[in-house]
Amino acid sequence: MTTLTRRGFALGTGALAVSAFAIGRARAAEFSYKFANNLPISHPLNVRAQEAANKIREETGGRFDLQIFPSSQLGSDTDTLGQIRSGAVDFFTLSGLILSTLVPAASINGIGFAFKDYDTVWTAMDGKLGAFIRGEIEKTGTILALEKIWDNGFRQTTTSTKAIATPDDFAGLKIRVPPSPLWTALFKAFGAAPTTINFNETYNALQSKIVDGEENPLAVIDTAKLYEVQSHCSLTNHMWDGFWLLANKSNWEALPEDVRTVVSKHLNAAGLNERADIATLTTGLQTSLAAKGMKFNTVDPAPFRDKLKSAGFYKEWKAKYGDKAWAALEDAVGALG
Repeated sequence: MTTLTRRGFALGTGALAVSAFAIGRARAAEFSYKFANNLPISHPLNVRAQEAANKIREETGGRFDLQIFPSSQLGSDTDTLGQIRSGAVDFFTLSGLILSTLVPAASINGIGFAFKDYDTVWTAMDGKLGAFIRGEIEKTGTILALEKIWDNGFRQTTTSTKAIATPDDFAGLKIRVPPSPLWTALFKAFGAAPTTINFNETYNALQSKIVDGEENPLAVIDTAKLYEVQSHCSLTNHMWDGFWLLANKSNWEALPEDVRTVVSKHLNAAGLNERADIATLTTGLQTSLAAKGMKFNTVDPAPFRDKLKSAGFYKEWKAKYGDKAWAALEDAVGALG
């Protein structure tokens, strides 16, 4: 369980600005918990998390105060994963693709070209596949995941050199990937040169040409201003990615049941609202990013899927995840190669 030990901290401006009055209320709270994430302050995840924090504080009569730390303020993804396991951080939204370094099954939603649309995503993640992954997360003994996964969106490919139109266009491309074996395997199957870089270092890596490309949902490309250092955006939709809202198990169970009920209710509702926000935001982002100079192209997914099949990618990862996990995935998406 964590409490505020500093006299104050700055989270920037806008929806997450913390006034002296708010800090005073945090000091008076019976429970003061930290919520860390790696996204900019303007991202819908942080806007909705702050709304949830306000509602929780109100409904608990000030007993519970949730302090939000955006933009990797408490450390990189790998650092913060260690902190939530130890209890130094109480909540952390993390991509299952990165969480897989601890919970291998958590990356299964990132199987290349598995999901054709959002209806398929939510059928899987609010159903059998999501329940299976949450069970695997809880087996760690130190963390658990709340019921509703938050949306990070379908991932697109950006580069500073050329558009990606066919699998062969990936050949030799230096592309930033998060610290996850699945990402590395996916892009190696296409002949690219994936380089693991934490998200908070990605902009500088692109600017300095350590890598030529990266891949992220449009909302992240926009809010992180990656359009400033990338020229092309290829709409590959190669992975769907979401954020599990993780809680330190001991700190979560230390809360009285009535407080846990309120916290869970508002954070899960915030996750659903954030999903709707991402859908709305994504609709207009291609136009706004094009106005900022990005060149867009669409791709046919069939050749990419065929390349993954011929490279043995699906066979390899079915063996890694096991029959139970793979069956839960295919129950929603249909048979993969």
